[in-house]
Amino acid sequence: MSVPYETAAYEPAESPEAPEEHLARLLGRALNSFELPDETMVRLDCALAYDSSLHSAHHSAGLHRETYRHTWLLADGSAVTLWELVHNTGPDGHLEHEVYVDEEELRAATSRLPLPPDTPDFELPVLVQPSPVPEPRHAYAPDDSADHVRRLLRRAENPDPPDGDLARLLLGSALAHEITQAFGRPSRAAQAGLSYALYEHAFLLRDGREVSLWEVEHTATPDGRHMCEVYPSEEAAREAMERRAATLG
Repeated sequence: MSVPYETAAYEPAESPEAPEEHLARLLGRALNSFELPDETMVRLDCALAYDSSLHSAHHSAGLHRETYRHTWLLADGSAVTLWELVHNTGPDGHLEHEVYVDEEELRAATSRLPLPPDTPDFELPVLVQPSPVPEPRHAYAPDDSADHVRRLLRRAENPDPPDGDLARLLLGSALAHEITQAFGRPSRAAQAGLSYALYEHAFLLRDGREVSLWEVEHTATPDGRHMCEVYPSEEAAREAMERRAATLG
């Protein structure tokens, strides 16, 4: 990037922002946003969720600075963190915002501010541990996940599929998904020779949460035809397979 973003006010959002909106506000108020590596900006194009937290603060004789950690969760399961420095140590005393890609750059920028390196008694030091962004259990791929939810629930033939609240949550908030086959311990179903397959359909939501639906595919039907059942938990899916085995036995 060769042109810095326009300056924006540092105000909290009225309502939760999308990851790209939060990134745009951060870049808009940072004076040095044009210095960020292109590689970092390209990776942030696939951000799915974000977390922001105060990292530290330092106040002395009317001068102050705060540092913030902004972390975005990406579709491949990795994360990108940008460090924001906010201070009023410039000639006019106005708030200035700077953004950096790592803590080493942040520390170097902080050391240049006209604030004492030590903390005498009359200063108010603040140190806040940032809240971690949990690592996702799956490697998600951005896709039409809402359509995948619809197709999965449409082929479910069990009388007790996931309830409407869970379906609405996934239809309205799923950003990406991954399908994996689940394997388990020997059970009555295995002992009865019941042929089945169990799949986890994992969905990544806008707020970073992960929600799964569990699909059982089997031919344990009176006429031997293929049947699909969908459950809200692995436990419910495995119990259903046990009931099928008991019926056949």
